[in-house]
Amino acid sequence: MFALTERLLLRPAWEEDAEAIFRTIADEGIVRNLASAPWPYLPCHAEKFVAIPRTAHRPVSLIFLRTGGTPELAGCIGIDAMPGGEVEMGYWIARKHWGSGIATEAGAAMLRFARDTLRLPRIIAGHFLDNPASGRVLRKLGFQPTGAVLMRSSLARDCETPMAEFVIELNREDEAPVTACPKLAA
Repeated sequence: MFALTERLLLRPAWEEDAEAIFRTIADEGIVRNLASAPWPYLPCHAEKFVAIPRTAHRPVSLIFLRTGGTPELAGCIGIDAMPGGEVEMGYWIARKHWGSGIATEAGAAMLRFARDTLRLPRIIAGHFLDNPASGRVLRKLGFQPTGAVLMRSSLARDCETPMAEFVIELNREDEAPVTACPKLAA
């Protein structure tokens, strides 16, 4: 998925992005909040990540902060099918950009794409209980907590970890994700 927002460029990962991905995500504070990223995160993991075949129906986009010069890699966001048939959104943001609204801005763009282009009716998301900041981002995007706390594997933690589950119904006007970033409304 390609998207431009007020501050960001979202685009697929390319082979030449592997080094920047490694430099940006190789931080235990980031990786421990992801389900499938290993710790320690090595250059070969970034190389494998960019080599994964992607489909238009399950996009994964790098998040670049558009600056006056070369765009700066700030994170990654994507949606993917889960084993039970649900579609899940996940993301990570570089530590130096935590609290800057990048996750919310990128999330709003991904949700608009999921609703308007992919016509997905519903997306789930979650956050490990010891990462409440991610829960705040999900709420800003219009996700609602389901009340369920599920055990989710974390490769970096090497254990099952409690995760709060959220959901957003994309076909409901009162939960339209474009409200998360009004300047970008369609």
